[in-house]
Amino acid sequence: MKYYLAIDIGASSGRHIVGYMKDGELITDEVYRFPNGMDSVGESLTWDVERLLREVKAGIAKAHEKYPKIESLSIDTWGVDYVLMAGDKEIFPVYAYRDSRTEKPIELVHGIIPPEELYRITGTQFQSFNTVYQLYADKLAGRLDEATDFLMIPEYLMYKLTGVKKKEFTEASTASLVNVNTLQLDHDIFARLGLPERLIAPIYMPGESVGMLTDEVKREVGGDVEVVFCATHDTGSAVEAIDMETDAPYISSGTWSLLGVKLQSALTDERSRLSGYSNEGGVGYFRYLKNITGMWMIQCLRSELCPETSYADIAKMAADSNYTELFDVNDPVFMAPESMKAAIRDYLVAEGKPAPACDADYFNSAYNSLAACYDRAIRDLEFNTGRGYSEIYIVGGGAKNSYLNELTERYTGKRVRALPIEATAIGNLKIQMKRHGVYG
Repeated sequence: MKYYLAIDIGASSGRHIVGYMKDGELITDEVYRFPNGMDSVGESLTWDVERLLREVKAGIAKAHEKYPKIESLSIDTWGVDYVLMAGDKEIFPVYAYRDSRTEKPIELVHGIIPPEELYRITGTQFQSFNTVYQLYADKLAGRLDEATDFLMIPEYLMYKLTGVKKKEFTEASTASLVNVNTLQLDHDIFARLGLPERLIAPIYMPGESVGMLTDEVKREVGGDVEVVFCATHDTGSAVEAIDMETDAPYISSGTWSLLGVKLQSALTDERSRLSGYSNEGGVGYFRYLKNITGMWMIQCLRSELCPETSYADIAKMAADSNYTELFDVNDPVFMAPESMKAAIRDYLVAEGKPAPACDADYFNSAYNSLAACYDRAIRDLEFNTGRGYSEIYIVGGGAKNSYLNELTERYTGKRVRALPIEATAIGNLKIQMKRHGVYG
């Protein structure tokens, strides 16, 4: 029997899951889990990548204790964020995407490459935190002067395990730096923005081998294992986990909700840009999708209002509320407010709507607003692709929320197929297994 290890790291937690095939079924075993989160350092939001690496190694060691022979491992994380390197040394801090440092760089970048042109080249939805704006912020701060590489978070972690620096397609495609025709970093963008050409490196596809563990890491984790690329952007792996009966839209529901459909070629027309759709890398296709603020809002409200209450009880509480006033969940005021409750209240009041009266009202307003946003996004998707859809697949943590699923059906008029699975880890495992002909 062959065993594989998926290391799936999200914005709030990470998990190590071993997978293997038994009687034609994929069996998974979670061997390690750890918390994750951004750190506030002064006025900045950062990632402690050294702590992340320690957790990654600790989980590999746990996996080796239970499964001495593991064929391969791979790591997936969120997109856009990266570690600047000067040779083998990190350039700290490692900024998190919710940091506010890109306001000025956005204006400057768009003054050089208009947003509609940047979209035609890269097909990437405008987000204030896209890698292109973060790198330009680094340029303005002088942080690129000594930089030799920028490694996206999963690339960095795999480099620290193997000593090999390689870039992966699905993660790179979130950066607004990859040409949708060449599937490589775009030299013209780097040149026009004055970003050092030495930062450009070849991009490899999911399934590519990165390397074996270094001798030092082997000693730390108690064994050797090949490190390979899955779809290292977590949504890319999550989509690979969905066994669809029809070519339907999907929602990968977590801290972010990623709503989209698989396409064989990118759509970079102006209609797609204005409706906020992105063309992100998939495994042999593009993920034509929209980033929507997802359970982040519920997570923040829970932390602020009722941290001891389970998400299941929060959903029941919301369902008992009659308050259904809507707000735009994608408004920038909800990106990283000091108080999510205050941000929602102030937004609604400014719109001339009554303020929520109790905790349940805040949650119900958030759930209804999220479902209404799904409806708008689905309508745009159908218009942009020229196709109609009758159902939606939902995977990830949010798929377990039956109340939100009911609201999604009500607002969109589509049948919801909820698959409450560890979609990202399963997709990660499937890609590894297919390399050995073990799956599919």
